Amino acid sequence: MEWIVSVAAAAYGAAVCSLLPRAVYRLSVEPGKPWRDSCPGGHPLGGGVRGVLGPAVCGACAGEVRAGGREPGEAYGGGRGALAVVGALVCAGLAAAVGVRPELAVWLLFVPCALLLAAVDLAVMRLPDMLTLPLAAGTAALLGLAALLPGAAGSWRGALLGGLVLAGAFFALFVISPRAVAFGDVKLALSVGVALGWYGWAVLFAGAFLGFLSAAGYGFALMLTGRARRDSAMAFGPFMVLGAVAGVALGALTG
Repeated sequence: MEWIVSVAAAAYGAAVCSLLPRAVYRLSVEPGKPWRDSCPGGHPLGGGVRGVLGPAVCGACAGEVRAGGREPGEAYGGGRGALAVVGALVCAGLAAAVGVRPELAVWLLFVPCALLLAAVDLAVMRLPDMLTLPLAAGTAALLGLAALLPGAAGSWRGALLGGLVLAGAFFALFVISPRAVAFGDVKLALSVGVALGWYGWAVLFAGAFLGFLSAAGYGFALMLTGRARRDSAMAFGPFMVLGAVAGVALGALTG
C-alpha cells in the first residue's frame, strides 16, 4: 500500500509541477514592475488558469509551416523537466516518510507552491506576496483540518506557534541585516515555520538550521568558483524550502 501511495504522489508531483513554468515566467519580474501578461514576442498569455499554468511555450511564435508540419511553439522559459522531476521526487519522498496520514495531503499541496516560490526567487530574488501569504494561511488552515482527523501525527497548536516563532526570528534578522534577509523571506518563514512546527520544536530548529547550512554551503561554493563575493546577494527562499521539506520528512520519520 505504501509504495502505491509513493508512486501516486510521484505522478501527482510530476504532473502538477510541469505546469509551473508559465507561472514562473509571469511572476519573475523586478520589484515595482507588473506581472508579465505576454510572451517576449508580445502575444498575450490570456487569463484564467490556462493563462497562468502550463509550459512556457507560445504557439503564436511558431515558425512557418514546413513540409513536416508546423514547428513547435517557441519556448520563452525553461525548467519544465527540472520542475517535474523535482516535484516527483519530493512528493514521492514525503509520501514514503509520512505514509497514509491526513497531513500528507497538506504537504502535497504545499510542494508545488513552495517550488514555484523557489523558482521565482532564483530567477529574480523575489518572493511575491500573492504566494507567500496565501501559502501560510492555507497551510495553517489545512493542517487545522488534518488535526481533526484520526491518524494525524502532529500538533496544530505547535504549527501555529512554529510559524510565529520562525517568522519572528527572520524579522529580527531582517532588522539587523536587511541585505542578508529580505522581507519576503520573513513572510515565507511563516509557511515554513507552520510546516516544521507541526512536528515539534526539534524539527522546527532542525529544518531552519538545515536551510541556513545549505545556503551557507552554496554561497561558499560560489565564492570558491569566483562566481560571487562575500557581499553578493543570494536568493534564500530555495534553501528555506529545502529545509522545510527535509524537516517535514524527518519529523514524519521520527514522530
